This record gives sequence, C-alpha cells and structure tokens, in this order.
Amino acid sequence: MSFAPLPVGVIGVGSVGFHHARLFAAVPGARLVGVCDERRGRAEQVAAELGTQAFPSLERLLDEVAAVSVAVPTRVHHRVAMAAVARGCHVLVEKPIAATVPEAEDLVLAAERAGVILQTGHVERFNRALRAAAPFLSSPLSIRSERLAPFQVRGTDVAVVLDLMIHDLDLVLTLVREPVADVQASCVGVLPSRVDVATARIAFASGVVATLTASRLAPSRVRRFRIVQATGTLALDLVEGCGEFRRVRPGVAGAPAQVECIPLAAPEAEPLGLELESFVRAVRTGGAPAVSGRDGLAALDLAFRVLDAAGCTPAFATA
Repeated sequence: MSFAPLPVGVIGVGSVGFHHARLFAAVPGARLVGVCDERRGRAEQVAAELGTQAFPSLERLLDEVAAVSVAVPTRVHHRVAMAAVARGCHVLVEKPIAATVPEAEDLVLAAERAGVILQTGHVERFNRALRAAAPFLSSPLSIRSERLAPFQVRGTDVAVVLDLMIHDLDLVLTLVREPVADVQASCVGVLPSRVDVATARIAFASGVVATLTASRLAPSRVRRFRIVQATGTLALDLVEGCGEFRRVRPGVAGAPAQVECIPLAAPEAEPLGLELESFVRAVRTGGAPAVSGRDGLAALDLAFRVLDAAGCTPAFATA
C-alpha cells in the first residue's frame, strides 16, 4: 500500500467539476495536480481560484496523474473516460456513466481489463439522510420517491430520467438486489425533443414495487424517499438530509401497541466530499469502489428501460 499522496486531476470544470476540484484539494491522501477543460479560459480561472494548474490538454493532464474525476458533458463521458483508462488512470465518472448502454459496457470492460478502479458518481449514496437510515434498513416491501426541481439549462442535454431519476434508480437497485420483472412508465416534455417529467413503476421478481417521479418543471426542490419494510417505515428528506423511522412496538402487560418514531440524523458532511474520499480510498487500498462501474451500468440500463416503457425516444434531448 502506498502512503504517498495520490496525484489526481479533474477533467471538465463546469458547475459540477468545479466542486470536484475544490473538494479534491482537501481530500486526505490526495494531491490535486490540476484541471483541464475544453474551454481553456474556464480551466485557467478555476486553477487560479483553487491554486492549482490548468493543463492545455487532456493528454498533458493524464501524463501527471494517477486518478481523475470526469465531469464533462454526458455525451463525451465514454471518450474521455476511455482515454484515461487507456493510460492506466483510475476514473470517477459523473452519472450517468455514459450516454448509451453499449458505451457503458465498453467502459466497464476496458477498466476491468486495465485493472483500474472505475467509480460512478451516484452521489446520493452519500446523502446524510441515507447514511442516517442505514442501521434501520432491511428488506423493502415498497419504495416511493419524488425528485423535483425547478427548470435550469444545466442537465437538459439528457432526459430527466437520466438527469434526475437515475439517482433514485441507483438507490432502488442498491436496496432491492433482485431482477427487475416489469417496468411501466410515462414521460412528458415542454418541447417535443425533451423529456422533463417522468413517472415509473418498477416491479421486482419478489413482488417489491418501486414508484418513482422526477420533474425539472417544479416550483421548488423536493427529494423525498419512502421505504416500507416489515420492521417499519422510513421517510427521508434528501434535501434536508434527515428523516424518521416509524415502527410499531408491541404492548406490554396488556397495554396497547405503540407507534415509536425515531428521528434520523448523521454527522454533517458534504456528500461529494465523501464520494471523493471513498474513491481515493479505493484507489489507495485496492478495495472495491463504493459505487462501481457495473453499478453505474445497471442504473443506466434501467433508466433506458424506463424511457423505452414510456415510448420516449430519443433519450437525449436535442439542443
């Protein structure tokens, strides 16, 4: 095991990539070498703000690092991540892992052949509410999620299923580790080429059902996640990072049963920072990443099944 700081870089420093670079600079065991972006001026601006180096090309950055975050537009995830894998670099790629399932499969296999870590940036795995709920999670009977956001231009190059709902698809697949038996869905958009609101009903082999809604036309930001289990119910607010667990306690000595409500809380921490720490730890120890490339592939595949069930094509909105 190496104890030298891991040299890391960030490819793409838009609104998301900037925060990758900002937080990498403080991750224990990592050393931010620099950033690159096809907009040279943007890379230089971010580098100056964070006290690091702006590289003139992807190739020059890859010469100097052992691991990278890929935060470029989804349509070029595959090309950029494959270039890093080909140079033997470990890669954290923002969600969705790629623009298409075949691209994702190609990337996963390439990383496995190269023996490098490939982590997918499903940052909700590190949400404070999910971390607080972990001790109470058991086999779900049903799941319901709402992920609503006001309209903004960023992210509209992809359907809302790939922009927002895919977070909850990943969480559902993590909680219900069994084959998907049926997918039903509906999608609408404000423009013919866009998918801005989507609802999906996903049934699993055992009968567990997950119902998910995603919208980027809402008046305010809402991220609710509810789980019904044999042991009780969890109601999570992923925006506030909190929730509650309700369970029925049997009565004692003839007393009636009571509903017990347990508030859920976990230590404050920036989810993206925890995600980057987990990536660096996996690279330095050779352990499995918290969200593997195959996890990202599974979430992407299910997202396309949702779009197909709704009859929504193409999945990627045109500008």
